[in-house]
Amino acid sequence: MIMDQIKNQSIIISIIEDINEIEQLTNSLGYEVFKTYIQNRRKPDVNSYIGQGKVEEIKNFIKNSNEIIDLIVIDGKLKPSQWFNLEKNLNIKVYDRIRLILEIFKQRANKKEAKLQVRLAELQYEKPFVKELIHRTRSGEHPGFMAGGEYQVDDYFEMIKKQIKKIKNNLKKIEIGRKIQRKNRHISGFYLLSLAGYTNAGKSSILNILSNEKIKIEEKLFSTLSTTSRKIENNNIPILITDTVGFIENLPAWMINAFHSTLEEIEVADVVLLIVDASDDFEIFYKKLNVSYNELIEIGVESSILIILNKIDLISDKNLEYKINYLNNNSIFKQRKIIPISVKNKINIKILLDEIYSSLPNIVKFNIKLPNNKKTQSLINWIYNRAYVSEISYGNTIIITIECNVTVRDLIFSKI
Repeated sequence: MIMDQIKNQSIIISIIEDINEIEQLTNSLGYEVFKTYIQNRRKPDVNSYIGQGKVEEIKNFIKNSNEIIDLIVIDGKLKPSQWFNLEKNLNIKVYDRIRLILEIFKQRANKKEAKLQVRLAELQYEKPFVKELIHRTRSGEHPGFMAGGEYQVDDYFEMIKKQIKKIKNNLKKIEIGRKIQRKNRHISGFYLLSLAGYTNAGKSSILNILSNEKIKIEEKLFSTLSTTSRKIENNNIPILITDTVGFIENLPAWMINAFHSTLEEIEVADVVLLIVDASDDFEIFYKKLNVSYNELIEIGVESSILIILNKIDLISDKNLEYKINYLNNNSIFKQRKIIPISVKNKINIKILLDEIYSSLPNIVKFNIKLPNNKKTQSLINWIYNRAYVSEISYGNTIIITIECNVTVRDLIFSKI
């Protein structure tokens, strides 16, 4: 008989009622949520986040439970002293929300750049905690789970500083290479389109449908960490579409900065699609859109932002109309184009493509007249790969109507 696979069990502790997102994050890391504790309070307890009475209650539950609890998840940000006191009292690994996300990132990272970015974020997260461990060990206390046992945490802290410097240098080199690649793409005639939005909004699905690709999609938070670029398969001006890491609420600035080279793909894009899951309840829908939009502004996006309401097949027409009307009357979003779509049912995909092309900057339209010979045919093939040929007529001469960016136009004239 094949035994059922034993799953890791976790306990979630929160001081707010809405724990849906932290449950999803915990499940994404591979832990089942065995029990939740919600302690309504205005602010965390200074010593243990939830107060000593609740700590004792949880400690007794763990002691008397038949289940082995592998992880305690705090739905919030722990100070180093709070983390230390919780692990010491409960004798179980304790992750706060940020560390939980970091652990998910570690699982998802499969490319060199993503691994470096995650490691940088992890080391920056650990710095204040290791300082706490140094203080505790000098006071004769056990260093806790994060340090991995009894060893010189002083040496570990020095290693952290050296690794941070080294990783930043490596990421800088990758960033320089990425800039060169982007420059070459622009010279080749490609516009750059970036997908942005809250994690699990359906960005990868949109990339697939616009590029006719079949990139694997997982219904997990942060399934995309590394950027993925593909060409939009449409007989029009060439566009490269890039999927990027999803946003999430309350990430510290240092963590966002660790992914700077990836997020830069959004900053320099000619057009940004801000994807939001339209099927979420209104409060969650608006929160995710607001978080994502504010991140775009923080990053420094100045190009066109199209707001894409995905998964409209999962909601009623009345619900969708209410959300669109609300955004159209909102001072923040009313200046933005709002496009409702369903990737699953292929609803409004043609409208989305039309809006993308109409939002591209610096498009020029012009005619050229060429001699009708073999050399010209080679040039025409070159033009078709870099521009949109809206009309072509053959006679003693060939007359072509072209739409493209200014760079490609100048290249065409240089070849005539």
